Amino acid sequence: MSIKINYLNKFANNPPTNLILFVDENFNINGLKKTISNIEFSYISDLLKTSDLRKRILFFKINSKKTIFLISIKKEIKISDIENLGAKFNSYINYDKKKEYFVNSDTINNKIKNFVGYFLHGLKLKSYEFNIYKSDKNKKIVSINVIGKNNKSSTKDHLRFKALEEGSFFARDLVSEPGNILHPDEYAKRLNTLKKFGLKINIYDEKKLKKLGMNALLGVGQGSIRGSYLVTMEWNGLKNSSNPLAFVGKGVCFDTGGYSLKPAKFMEDMTYDMAGSATVVGLMKNLALRKAKINAVGVVGLVENMVSGNAQRPGDIVKSYSGKTIEILNTDAEGRLVLADALTFTEKKFKPKFIVDLATLTGAIIVSLGSEYAGLFSNDDKLSKQLLEAGDKVGEKLWRMPLHKNFDKLINSKNADMQNINYVGGAGSTTAAQFLQRFILNKTPWAHLDIAGMAFSKYGGALNSGGATSYGVRLLNQLIEDNYE
Repeated sequence: MSIKINYLNKFANNPPTNLILFVDENFNINGLKKTISNIEFSYISDLLKTSDLRKRILFFKINSKKTIFLISIKKEIKISDIENLGAKFNSYINYDKKKEYFVNSDTINNKIKNFVGYFLHGLKLKSYEFNIYKSDKNKKIVSINVIGKNNKSSTKDHLRFKALEEGSFFARDLVSEPGNILHPDEYAKRLNTLKKFGLKINIYDEKKLKKLGMNALLGVGQGSIRGSYLVTMEWNGLKNSSNPLAFVGKGVCFDTGGYSLKPAKFMEDMTYDMAGSATVVGLMKNLALRKAKINAVGVVGLVENMVSGNAQRPGDIVKSYSGKTIEILNTDAEGRLVLADALTFTEKKFKPKFIVDLATLTGAIIVSLGSEYAGLFSNDDKLSKQLLEAGDKVGEKLWRMPLHKNFDKLINSKNADMQNINYVGGAGSTTAAQFLQRFILNKTPWAHLDIAGMAFSKYGGALNSGGATSYGVRLLNQLIEDNYE
């Protein structure tokens, strides 16, 4: 299903069918007397007496051709609530055979600027479907016709919504692709196409990575017939050469666990182990599309963690790009190895103002926070506060977790500088973050977002209908808008 938004000077049909109207949280419809007929007003007034007013959306079948939807607006509504209302209304569209709806924006009694824009943004985000491999596709096109004095978004807001939607959908597409299609070779090719949006793309293949000494990243991918890559995406939205904001993503296109093999049950879900990288890619596309006035760089490590005669073994020791050595005690703790090289490279090459990395890194974070919060680990209070506030604004919540030098003893190795897993037990997410922190060499402000519980949803969330969520794209865009533009 695709959504088409039209802004009209007047309703195309008279009277309009499938009419969407906004009321207060008590469903007071006195303000609608000029919008609906007296008969409709009386009919709805009677039905409201026995309706469940706790619902945010009620609908009334006036006749076989006309339905009136009432959407209640809380007095102290937040922007994320408006987007969620739009997403909720999309659910009604999914179960409705009708293909045209009319929104009367004049019925909105709220001071939030561009209320309709946020409502439609939520509706469109919820409408995403990944059906390119289905023979019987949902080809339904739904028209949302908007009329009213304040019905149009400003050019800037329209571009912002469109950029966020396209960035989010691109990230969801990447995560949704099966492993036989989106392997590292194909992923790198798709990232190269982003040049057309004004991004500067550099692809480091295995030959270049070996020369650089990125043995931690290369070790993860050495068991695959596919290549391993590090890809950088630069957006220079400022005329000056100020240091960029940096975003780093884990891109394990498929994760068997290597010789520390995962159980067969649910292994098919390991196509989304590259969701951190997809968020970074979606964010960078969004920044380019809306011509963000910042300098930013996205860095992703692309590998496939497979089992073969050439695969990495438990007990192997590798020398990372930083020069530090790592003993591989568990080949399924591979994401931190990819990020280790990517983080040091990003800090050294770009000297960024800060680094935020994203990864579906540990199952332990799901045990801790479920699918409600991503884990936030950071060496910087200011950056943490900015991330937490941005997450609250867009409904992509974070919970700050501890880092402390006492955890270091759990990942110290007898045979190398460190080991890649804590075999003592406990604090799985924290020791993984503590491991990553060792590769921030110059005290750059850094935050690690463990999004294992947030990147993919079996049952759907507020702004997605199940599957890939693109968690982090809107959060990081909000971080940038609020603090760095």
